[in-house]
Amino acid sequence: MRLSELAAALGAELVLPEESRNASATDITRVAAHAQAGVRQLVFAESEAALARANASSAGAVVTSSKLAGSHSNKPMLLVAHPKLAFARAAELLSTKGGQRGTHASAEVAVSASLGDSVYVGPNVVIDEDAVIGAHSRIDAGVVIGPGVRIGKRCHLYPRVVVYPGTELGDGVVVHAGAVLGSDGFGYVRDHATGEYMKFPQQGRLVIEDGVEIGANTTIDRGALEETRIGRGTKLDNLVHVGHNVSVGRNVVIAAQTGVSGSSTIGEGAIVGGQVGIGEHVEIGPDAILGGQAGIPTGKRIHGPGVVFWGTPARPIKDYLKELATLARLTRRPK
Repeated sequence: MRLSELAAALGAELVLPEESRNASATDITRVAAHAQAGVRQLVFAESEAALARANASSAGAVVTSSKLAGSHSNKPMLLVAHPKLAFARAAELLSTKGGQRGTHASAEVAVSASLGDSVYVGPNVVIDEDAVIGAHSRIDAGVVIGPGVRIGKRCHLYPRVVVYPGTELGDGVVVHAGAVLGSDGFGYVRDHATGEYMKFPQQGRLVIEDGVEIGANTTIDRGALEETRIGRGTKLDNLVHVGHNVSVGRNVVIAAQTGVSGSSTIGEGAIVGGQVGIGEHVEIGPDAILGGQAGIPTGKRIHGPGVVFWGTPARPIKDYLKELATLARLTRRPK
């Protein structure tokens, strides 16, 4: 992509040094770190020190902030309010993912399945009856897509992803290797006369909205009788488990090894740290922050936009730290 076109796509102001007035026509092919950048690659800088490293590199251009515009640069600068965000967007614009098209000879695609324009289906993929794959999506090796599954446009399913029946993915969804979507939830009813467990029906749906990214080996259960839903723009790390009937709002971030039990709700914009345990029927409010290894007991409500909750049971971090300080004083008391 020409540098001038990239600047326009990012909404950036393009500033060219005197010695590079023709640089707007330069082709930029990808983003890179300063040390590895070449003449057709883009770097970013959010400080004067980073801008100095960018100038010393071989990069073809640098994304930086408007407040650094007065600093001397021997390279074309794309001026934006948030350089790191613009750099990430540039990476997406310049991405070469999905360049392959067509269906590999070893793939098994049902006659009743529907594939949109420019879809890639890799080796040993199985696409079952009545599944629908949107245009420009990429289905990598060994993926299994169940009957009636709906996958939107520009999605990317990495190798060995399994998508159960009753699952729907919106546009631009990325699912990393080994993830399992729409499997049965952990729901049983005990027969008190015999002590045996009878499986409660697990026949609901799983809906993944647009722009969601799901990490490697993450599992998300379908609803029992209703649905599990992951909101638009939410990002799930590797090794996350989401139980049945859970509702996750838009633009939520959930870090690795977190478990969300059935019928819980996580509000829009919430941040959930690593190894957090969330019990059943928990309500996490919008923009709440759960620190790493926080434990949320069944039925608890966590509210407070921007408030950090920590510990088990989770409470506001200021209370948690006071408790730790008190405990430390008690252990220092002379016997």
